[in-house]
Amino acid sequence: MSSNNEKMSFQEKTETNVWLLVATLALGLTVAGIVEIVPLFYLPQTMDAGLTEEEDNIRPYTALELEGRDVYIREGCYLCHSQMIRPFRDEKERYGHYSIAAESKYDHPFQWGSKRTGPDLARVGGKYSDEWHFQHMMCPKCVVPDSVMPNYPWLADALVDHDTTAKKMAALRMVGVPYTDADEAGAADAVKGKTEMEAMIAYLQVLGTMVNFQEGKDYRK
Repeated sequence: MSSNNEKMSFQEKTETNVWLLVATLALGLTVAGIVEIVPLFYLPQTMDAGLTEEEDNIRPYTALELEGRDVYIREGCYLCHSQMIRPFRDEKERYGHYSIAAESKYDHPFQWGSKRTGPDLARVGGKYSDEWHFQHMMCPKCVVPDSVMPNYPWLADALVDHDTTAKKMAALRMVGVPYTDADEAGAADAVKGKTEMEAMIAYLQVLGTMVNFQEGKDYRK
């Protein structure tokens, strides 16, 4: 710390003035955010990642998948599982093709991240059967002995609230998800009588299945 006769440096001022520290951090985070986010709005390749019209089969979630995604978020699954495979050889060998931005364009919020108490789930769709997922959710250790995942038996009994599904779709339409009037009209019937377990499994089974990746093609271009 400088003596009273010496002029304090900016760092010393921020260390002794909490409001200056907060303002400095806010400014730094704002600038960093702008640098990271702004290119997404004017570089087409950032969103499409080189996909051609024929390859881009990415669609909004069905009513049941959407409800499953909400259960996934509600139960905090994202706290232990990321959906973001990085473009490194070891990650590709373990999880599959690296994630591209276009796969998350209808996700609000998206599930990218770095937390991996459990495996990344970006490519889990179709990897296991519905029955495997059911048993795994009921008793993870019965399927994977080393698992630290808790049991989720209540999902097998809890029914999806079909009265809110259409409202969720309407809200997502406001932020650009291309649901139609027909989607909303049929939403309640599509999930009525379905359990949260069925919805969760439907969501997991679609992850990573909407893009047919071509071997050797660089989707970062």
